[in-house]
Amino acid sequence: MTDTRSTTSPLWLLIGLQAAISAGGLVVEIVAGRMIAPYVGMSLYTWTAIIAVVLTGFSVGHWWGGRLAARDSAQALQTTGWIMAMAALVTALASLVLRWVATPVLLSVSDPLLAIWVLTTLAFFLPSLFAGVPSPVLAVVAMRGSAQSERVLGAMFAAGAVGAILGTLLAGFVFISWVGSVGTLLIMALVYAVSAALCFFLSGLAGKARWAAAAALVLPIAAGGWALSGPRVCDTESSYYCIRTIALADAPHPVNLMVLDHLAHGISAEATPRIMHTDHTAMLDALPRMRMGRDDFSSFHIGGGSYSVPRAWADRGASDIVVSEVDPDVTAAAVRDFWFDPTSAAVLHRDARAVLRESTRAFDVIVGDAFTDIAVPAHLVTVEFFALVAARLEPGGLFAMNAIDHVDRMEALAALVVTLQEVFPHVEVWTEAIPPQPGERRVFVLLAGDAQSPVSQIETRTPDPKRFAVLDPAYIAQVVSRLNARPLTDDFAPIDRLVGLSTLLE
Repeated sequence: MTDTRSTTSPLWLLIGLQAAISAGGLVVEIVAGRMIAPYVGMSLYTWTAIIAVVLTGFSVGHWWGGRLAARDSAQALQTTGWIMAMAALVTALASLVLRWVATPVLLSVSDPLLAIWVLTTLAFFLPSLFAGVPSPVLAVVAMRGSAQSERVLGAMFAAGAVGAILGTLLAGFVFISWVGSVGTLLIMALVYAVSAALCFFLSGLAGKARWAAAAALVLPIAAGGWALSGPRVCDTESSYYCIRTIALADAPHPVNLMVLDHLAHGISAEATPRIMHTDHTAMLDALPRMRMGRDDFSSFHIGGGSYSVPRAWADRGASDIVVSEVDPDVTAAAVRDFWFDPTSAAVLHRDARAVLRESTRAFDVIVGDAFTDIAVPAHLVTVEFFALVAARLEPGGLFAMNAIDHVDRMEALAALVVTLQEVFPHVEVWTEAIPPQPGERRVFVLLAGDAQSPVSQIETRTPDPKRFAVLDPAYIAQVVSRLNARPLTDDFAPIDRLVGLSTLLE
C-alpha cells in the first residue's frame, strides 16, 4: 500500500526538522559540559564521559527510530511527535535532575571519574536518546514516494550534519554566553516541542489526540518555569567558568572564597591582603620573596583567580606586576568581591603562553598556578613551555608553580620535576612540613631557577602560622627513578592521566 501522505510532506520542512533537531542535540551536549563543571570540574575525563554518554543516547535513539520508520509514515511521525514531546520535557528538567542527584552521587560514589559518568548519564542520557529517534524516521518519510530517494537521503544526512555544526557554533558563541546554561536548555526544549508539534501536524493528528498532544507540550513549558525559578548555581557564568563568591566571614572583617566551577580557587580578607588563606597561595607568596630577598621585584602571574598573591605583593610595594588571566569575568569578580585594585597590576586577558611567546621582556619571578584538581592545561606544563619561561626570566630569576598530587603515587609531581629539570639547573619541591598521611592529596610548590634556596624551611601565615619545607632531593630522585618518570612535551603530555591515576586512589 502506497503511503500517500509521505508524498505530500514538504521535503524542505523535513530537512528543516532534521537540521533543527540535530542542532539541538549538539547544543545539549556542549551545555552538559558547562553544567557538570560546578560539580566535578572540567577536564579530559569530563568531556570523554559527556561525549560517550550523548553518543550512546543518539545511537540507541537511532536504532529505535529505525524500527519506528518501518511503520507507515503517519503512524511513524505521530509516534515521533510523542517522543519529541518527551525530549522537550527531559531537556527542560535536565538542570533540575542534575541539581537533585549531584550531592547523593558525589557522596556515595567515591571514584570521581565514575561520579562524572553517573552524573552525566542521569542528567543527559534521556535527552540524547529521545533526540536521536527522529533522524531515521524523517529520512525514511522523505524518501518514500520520491523518484530520487538517494538524493533525498543525502540531503537529509547533510541537513543533520549542518544542523550539528550550527548547534555547536550557536552553543559556544551565542547561547551559553548570552542566556546561560539553563536558558539554553530551555530554548532547546522549545525547539524540541515545536518539532513535536510539526511531527503531529505532518502525521495528520486529529480529534481528541490533538488536545492530548497540546497538553503534552505544556509540560516542558511548566518544567522550564520550574527550572528558571530555582536558585542559580553560578553568580556569573562566563565563557570559561561558573564563578561563585562565598562569604566566609561578614563585616566588619569580611573574608570571601572564590569558586571556579567546583574548586575553591582563592580566599581573601579585606583587611589583611598580606595574609594568605590556602597552602598554595602561602607558598607562592612567601617562597619567591624569600628567594628574591626583597619586595620590589617584577613578576608575571599565570592565572589570576582571586588575585591574592598579586594583591599582597602590590600591598608590599611591588609596582611591576603583570597578570595573564584568560577570563575577564574572573578579573571582574576579583575586583568586585576580593578587593583587587586593577590599577595595581597590568592585567592581560589572554592565554599566558601566547603572552610570553609574543613578548620579549623578562621578569624576576614568574608564577604558575596551573593545577586545578584533575584539570590541568597541558600546554602549560611541557618542556617547550618551561623553556619559554626560562627565556623570559632575568638572570637569577625564579619560576614557581603549584602542583597537587597523592603522596602515595606522585606520578604527576615526578613528571613535572623531570620536565623542569630538562630546562632549569635546580628544581626544588616544597610542601607543608608535616609527615604525609596515607592516601593524602597534598599541595606542592616547585621552584626552578639557576640556584638553590638559601634556607630549607620557612614559616608564614595561612592565616595561622604554618611551616613549609623543601623535600630532600635524594627522596625526589628516588621517586622519579621508581616511577621511571619522563618529561612532558607538546607532542606527549598525558598530565590528565597522571593526575587521574592518583585521583582514582582518593
